[in-house]
Amino acid sequence: MAARRQARVRPVDAAIVRLMALAAKGVPPHRIAREVEMIVAEWLREPDADPSDAKTWLDELREQIVVGVADAEEQVSYVDPGEAAAVKQAGLTLAALQASRDAVERASESL
Repeated sequence: MAARRQARVRPVDAAIVRLMALAAKGVPPHRIAREVEMIVAEWLREPDADPSDAKTWLDELREQIVVGVADAEEQVSYVDPGEAAAVKQAGLTLAALQASRDAVERASESL
């Protein structure tokens, strides 16, 4: 049986997984923003790093996060106001997604 080569995870996909995991945990928005900064720094530290690749990845990441923010905003509107824990979690998730979107925009402007 021939050895299979594992497909390398696209940087944008790996970033989305990291950010969504943190958002799902309800981490504070400033922590999400810091994670975006760390992701971009990792991209730029790669041995064959190309700032134009990082810019492209950031643009794609931003597009996906913008969709996520819109979805989260819609989901927040469906949360029963009487469910305090659900309201709190939905608000934290939305704030984390908004912070990640804003951090990606700042990072993109700096490249």
